[in-house]
Amino acid sequence: MPSVRAALIADIHGNADALRAVLADAEAQGAERVIVNGDVVNRGPDSVEALALLLAREGVTFTLGNHDDLVRLWHSRSDALPRSWFTDPFWGATAWSAEELDRAGLLHVPATWPTTVTLAVPGLPEVRVAHGTPAHYREGLSERTPPERVAELAGEAGVLVGSHIHRPAQATRNGVLVLNTGAVGAPANGDPRAQYLLLTATPGGWVPEFRAVPYDRTGVLKRFETSGLLETGLSAEIFRDELRTARSLYTPYWLWTETHGYPRDARTWAAFLQQHPPQPA
Repeated sequence: MPSVRAALIADIHGNADALRAVLADAEAQGAERVIVNGDVVNRGPDSVEALALLLAREGVTFTLGNHDDLVRLWHSRSDALPRSWFTDPFWGATAWSAEELDRAGLLHVPATWPTTVTLAVPGLPEVRVAHGTPAHYREGLSERTPPERVAELAGEAGVLVGSHIHRPAQATRNGVLVLNTGAVGAPANGDPRAQYLLLTATPGGWVPEFRAVPYDRTGVLKRFETSGLLETGLSAEIFRDELRTARSLYTPYWLWTETHGYPRDARTWAAFLQQHPPQPA
């Protein structure tokens, strides 16, 4: 059996310090392959730096994440996005990231990334890797995914690996091993460390190890201010607070405003925090 140890990393979200910490740890663990399972960019201040860092490495495999796609769709004013978003100040952070990537000539690099990649080793079950699921990059995969859906998504594969939900997960459903990598740059499980999945081929099967790497968040938090990102408005403030707390805030706030028909602005954000105060990391 060939030696295969793969680092599966995802949801870097423009956090170059977390990315460097994970790449260093993966190398120290003897990972021969790095699979970047989507969402390299957006949210944080370092989209250009993070993407350039990965592109400069040999042997890195990418899948397309929803944010990698979003910034391209935003920049082209694609009809795939609601027209109202383009005049809504709430999307200031996404517009800023798209412009930064475009100026660096990197905006359209993800256009060639597949939505699914396969990791195959003779004698072991096939591993299918996708940012969300093989069906859609916004479909979450976790221990909560129903067994019948796992069977539909897996096909002939014996291991499914997803990301997107920003927390590690593991389960076995009808013989299929379900794994979620967790997030490198924006964890949402209360643990501020940079998180990824190390997957090793052994005679007994694929062995997963969830890694959580400490790093100094001071620099990236400061760059929200010094880069100009924080000046774009509320969404950048929320992304910074997610990094501070290692909690999901943006999506619950979005759903809360949609449910009540509220505008997304400083007033409703303050009201949301009063009703749903995040626990510090």
